[in-house]
Amino acid sequence: MGGHGMTIGHMEKQLIAIGARIRDLRSKKGYSQEAFADSCGINRSHMGEVERGECNVTFATLLTITTKLEISISALLDGIA
Repeated sequence: MGGHGMTIGHMEKQLIAIGARIRDLRSKKGYSQEAFADSCGINRSHMGEVERGECNVTFATLLTITTKLEISISALLDGIA
């Protein structure tokens, strides 16, 4: 259905991979999850959901996160397929 060929399971794996990459980059920058969420203007519990791949993160949230991490969205997503 929809013709895009992506299954829910595949999308969940991608969200988990994106979240893990965000968590790794955040940690490397020395931010706690709470401090990073605060600096992004994102609720800490929502940041936890993003990092665990539990929500379908919006483009606006990705843009905010990648700006704080000082990387591009394309660099964040590189290799995640």
